[in-house]
Amino acid sequence: MIALKNVLVATDFGPVAEAALTYGRALAHTFGARLHVLHAMENSFLRPSAADPHAHGAGVLRTLNEQVTDDDRRALKAHVVLEISDNPALAITDYAKSANIDLIVMGTNGRGALAQLLVGSVAERVVRTAHCPVLIVKHPEHEFVLPDVVVQQLAQVAIG
Repeated sequence: MIALKNVLVATDFGPVAEAALTYGRALAHTFGARLHVLHAMENSFLRPSAADPHAHGAGVLRTLNEQVTDDDRRALKAHVVLEISDNPALAITDYAKSANIDLIVMGTNGRGALAQLLVGSVAERVVRTAHCPVLIVKHPEHEFVLPDVVVQQLAQVAIG
């Protein structure tokens, strides 16, 4: 039997991460797990920039909080996490270990083989180093999670 108590969704706020959040949310609902949503922000304090690093961090945290719905907070006890790191994969896996995460869900853009070889990807590094299973969501690929509106419509049709 699979028992998930804590599901972590790592996000970069892109469309692929949005799809990963849909999967993470559905899995957390299905298993009665707590949902964690994490963004690993680049450490801008050590780099010269015209922008105020504190204001940038506050904006990222606001965006991160907007990813989580009131239903997520109520039903899934959703928890948002902003990690500041120059190594996003390490930030994700370290948080996963410290928070007893049972499953990490994240998206990938599925870059070509050459780009993958030269640069690698955060998702690939997380898969290699995580202490728990990692679900990689490719988007737009075969999706098996239906939006709640579609599920409600299907239920109404089935009832008659």
